[in-house]
Amino acid sequence: MMEMQPVLEMDAPDEDFALWPTGSFEPYGFLVLDGRLTPRDVGSALWRIAGANEDAPEDDSEDGGPEAFLHGLLTAEYLVAPGGFRVTDGATGAVFAPGCCNGLEEWREWLDVTDGSGEGWFGHDPYAAAQRVGGTVRLTADTEVAHSPVIEVPVAELRRLLAGAEQDLRDFVRLTGGWAARRFPEHAPAVTAALTRALALEPSP
Repeated sequence: MMEMQPVLEMDAPDEDFALWPTGSFEPYGFLVLDGRLTPRDVGSALWRIAGANEDAPEDDSEDGGPEAFLHGLLTAEYLVAPGGFRVTDGATGAVFAPGCCNGLEEWREWLDVTDGSGEGWFGHDPYAAAQRVGGTVRLTADTEVAHSPVIEVPVAELRRLLAGAEQDLRDFVRLTGGWAARRFPEHAPAVTAALTRALALEPSP
């Protein structure tokens, strides 16, 4: 069975981070984003995305609270979310994972693989790349390594997997919006809108 999951590249929050509960993660590990996360994992994911877009407000009246920490996420024109889409081939155990400097804000480049140029690059160390060959897409886990694991996916199947991964992102945003409504209701709509932008999703009607 083939599986595609949106994953966020994680780190561990500082010990003195106390704005909301978070979990414990190894640096450069991945957290799967979907609608089934625990509250601590939601807090960890929001910490990571907000931290990746951190920008202190000029008005120091917000210093120390959620408003200050979330300022960059809520105000920046261009947002990033380190990570990408991870593909796992259940039959062979091969894994195609996003490399460094790839982000979930760029996930729509997968659509260029299925219906555009037929090529896509998804970070370095590993140098993950996708190439459409006829009706199949070849996912090479690391183009810089001899005998790198390769996953072959029919184009139609990859389109289905992408639709599922996009829905997982939407479910994560909806879950986080509810979490934020309980934590800081005055900022919940803005957090939801910012995550929608950061994850390259079209706003819900």
